[in-house]
Amino acid sequence: MITTRLFLCAGGALILCGALASCASDPHRGYAFTSKALPDGVRSVSVPVFGNTTMQPGVEAQLTEAIVKQVQATTPLRVVQRSDGADSTLAGVVTDVQMHRLSLASGTGLVQEVAVTLTVDFEWRDNRTGKVLAARRRFAASDSFVPARPTGERMELGQTAATERMAQSIVGLMTDTW
Repeated sequence: MITTRLFLCAGGALILCGALASCASDPHRGYAFTSKALPDGVRSVSVPVFGNTTMQPGVEAQLTEAIVKQVQATTPLRVVQRSDGADSTLAGVVTDVQMHRLSLASGTGLVQEVAVTLTVDFEWRDNRTGKVLAARRRFAASDSFVPARPTGERMELGQTAATERMAQSIVGLMTDTW
């Protein structure tokens, strides 16, 4: 008798979890098996290489590649090479790359941990209507690396981590706006 009740309670809990997991964030949309919402009719995006006004060469190409991979991995959008063949275009400019020390070694005073901060201006536009779907100015994302021994991580590791975080933030903003 007790095992039957336990089995029924566990089964009921699993059904409830499944139902809650499939609920849409918008109560007017009913059930949804995806948490990524997009504007109506937008099925593709073009992501031209971002501009770069910094003295850090290559960061724009690295960020553009990270954004394309993030869009492909986490959204139903199809990435298109040319903007005239896409429903929308995500364009932007890397405006700043800064490094800030986060911690110093108490014995030597040498830098132990450093944060890399990327700042971008971007705009996601619907190519069919010209409407701006999302835009941000001075949008920043940071990540850190540890150049101190014994870890000895290179600056490129911090920059790559910051670009990955920026790509996640931009794509997240694209889908969370709707």
